[in-house]
Amino acid sequence: MSTPTIAPTARQPGTATARKGAIELRQVRKTYGEVVAVDRLDLSIQPGEFVTLLGPSGSGKTTTMMMVAGFEEHTSGSVMIDGAPVDSLPPRERNLGVVFQNYALFPHMSARENVEFALRMRRVPKAESRRRADDALDRVGLAGLGGRKPRQLSGGQQQRVALARALVFNPAALLLDEPMAALDKRLREHMQEEIKALQKSLGISVLFVTHDQDEAMAMSDRIVVMKDGRIVQSGPPEEVYNHPVTDWVASFLGDTNLIPATVISREGGEAVVDLGGLGAGRVRDRGARGDKYAVSIRPEHLTFRVAPGRENSGTGELVSSTNLGATIRHRIMAGGRELQLRELSSNGGAAGQPAGATVHVGWDADKAQLLVLEG
Repeated sequence: MSTPTIAPTARQPGTATARKGAIELRQVRKTYGEVVAVDRLDLSIQPGEFVTLLGPSGSGKTTTMMMVAGFEEHTSGSVMIDGAPVDSLPPRERNLGVVFQNYALFPHMSARENVEFALRMRRVPKAESRRRADDALDRVGLAGLGGRKPRQLSGGQQQRVALARALVFNPAALLLDEPMAALDKRLREHMQEEIKALQKSLGISVLFVTHDQDEAMAMSDRIVVMKDGRIVQSGPPEEVYNHPVTDWVASFLGDTNLIPATVISREGGEAVVDLGGLGAGRVRDRGARGDKYAVSIRPEHLTFRVAPGRENSGTGELVSSTNLGATIRHRIMAGGRELQLRELSSNGGAAGQPAGATVHVGWDADKAQLLVLEG
């Protein structure tokens, strides 16, 4: 049975457009007694932008979203929506659609009644509420299922009901708190595509919260990486992934080879570095300054070379090769440390090479990032 598709919807009068939905947090701080959950956070979300707060548990990402929604009161600072302060407004007056991780559906209500509830709270007439609820359910691929109770719906269908309820009153922006955490992998990937397509068709701003790096990479216009209540890096997914500013960001965003480095020279956005046993190499330099440095090279950006001696190359010993289906993961001991190299199975750069074989590896300067080594 195929998964229903969320239908793109033409913008109508009164719906969220690219002109509305700007969210701004100015020096927002949240404390619980002596514990600082969010520390002087500045964040701006442009109209129509899909921004993801990404971080581990306890990083402050959900607390930040809850303060925007009005379910948590910030200790200091200010929250603005479309240029107006909303610090004193209750959640229902902020014109924001919210989807929680557990969906928060009323079990005694039908899917249609759950969606209508958002309109009844805004005193929309009954006939119009029903029509708009049915339209919203149709928009998220649940036409004809409005009479079912939540227990009669799958997890993916329940999520769609929650999404319809969040959109039915035409909010200025949509807040999503890890809404796909309970879905299986295939359905989660499908819903990622559908939610992103719906967001683009409506032109609505989205503040999305997740700890899933792949989810953030797949859906976001911009990723805001949080740690210990602070923003440590913000930028487009490709930039944050390929050019992390610290070793922590590099490791949190996925597998990487972190090689301690000594800076020899810096010029024109590149640095020449000493990588110890791997010799000297040229890497990308975004100007980060610190006491200690490392170079981050993603496993897919490390490649086999046919011969030694080129710039940005080294010689090592093949430790193991593991076939993962579409890719092969190689572990290589080079310069006194173990490196990971990942390539497509069809490439087979070390195919047939036994463990212990001598191999030559290298990297392109623009695929290796100089960053600050924390701790």
